[in-house]
Amino acid sequence: MYKIATTQVWVHDQDEALAFYTEKLGMRVREDITLPELGNFRWLTVSPVGQPENKIVLMAIPGEPVFEAETAEQLRTLMDKGVVSAIFLTATDVHAEYEEMKARGVPFDTPPTEQPWGIDCAFKDPSGNNFRLAQLAEVPAAV
Repeated sequence: MYKIATTQVWVHDQDEALAFYTEKLGMRVREDITLPELGNFRWLTVSPVGQPENKIVLMAIPGEPVFEAETAEQLRTLMDKGVVSAIFLTATDVHAEYEEMKARGVPFDTPPTEQPWGIDCAFKDPSGNNFRLAQLAEVPAAV
């Protein structure tokens, strides 16, 4: 059986993203490697405290030869609209997490709100990636 090792989000600026994910969300840097032999490509990963196996790659939008200039610009435009990615986080006390993150400067789009699946709120990172933070309700097991 295989496991998911990383998930990737596109970011406009890796240093800005790193500051947001570590200082505002409280995540830890797992890897920060620059490879000169690949044009100074930077492999940058973070993960929640206590979850080093669940890494998020903060990936800069590449130019040629990976993306043509037009494609890279289209991706930036879509990111700014918040339609490229979404990350779902869960917490045992969403209200407490919301207050802590808000105090660290996370700009929430919505406060914690009761939903059929639990208590849920939303925010975006500086690159426009969507986040949902939820305290999930008990759901009956599938039969």
